[in-house]
Amino acid sequence: QVQLVESGGGSVQAGGSLRLSCAGSTLSTGCMGWFRRTPDNQREVVAGTVIRSGATYYADSVKGRFTIARDNAKNTLYLQMDGLKPEDTAMYYCAARVGVTWVPLDPGQYNYWGQGTQVTVSA
Repeated sequence: QVQLVESGGGSVQAGGSLRLSCAGSTLSTGCMGWFRRTPDNQREVVAGTVIRSGATYYADSVKGRFTIARDNAKNTLYLQMDGLKPEDTAMYYCAARVGVTWVPLDPGQYNYWGQGTQVTVSA
């Protein structure tokens, strides 16, 4: 059983930075990703990483601003968010998918989810 716990959310001004953490990922294969809930209540992928290869994926909206990384020794996934914009305001979720070697973009393909952490960016 994988239990994911996010932390690190908060409120910042535009241009600021936050680092999200997701503890509890004991997977040795598969992928992990960060999603956020859009205003129309959909979960969109923000970034993902393949556990074994380290390959990464970023949504166009966050490329060059966000960085995903995993500390395998600590079983922790991170999302470093720099240059935050008001449109980044959302609930952010960590997710894990077993048995793949790519980053699925469909949230329905993930096996495990955290409870979410709120990020609020003011103008």
